[in-house]
Amino acid sequence: QARLVESGGGLVQAGDSLRLSCAVSGITMKNYRMGWFRQAPGKERKFVAGVEWSGTYSYYGDSVKGRFTVSRDNAKNSVALQMTSLKPEDTATYYCAATSGWGNIKSLSSYNYWGQGIQVTVSS
Repeated sequence: QARLVESGGGLVQAGDSLRLSCAVSGITMKNYRMGWFRQAPGKERKFVAGVEWSGTYSYYGDSVKGRFTVSRDNAKNSVALQMTSLKPEDTATYYCAATSGWGNIKSLSSYNYWGQGIQVTVSS
């Protein structure tokens, strides 16, 4: 049974940095591409960042390019999202997800497993 558990969220001020982590168990993580999504209240869940199996290639949503960095450690079964220069519009629940397929890494429907989500709030 796959289990993805996010940690590291919280309340920060605009301009601050925050690092989210996702601990993965129950699956062989090196066989999965990993993604981060976020959902603000009343809005759709959206792609934030994704990383390929070995970590060589990563992808980002337009609104976070240059500010967020996704990384993975297959040996430790973990994925991280380093967020810098945070803005109030980054406020959302952040979700870690895993996909075993070859679908679009930016698409929600590509993902097999999801974490429960963690809140990030950025005050102005």
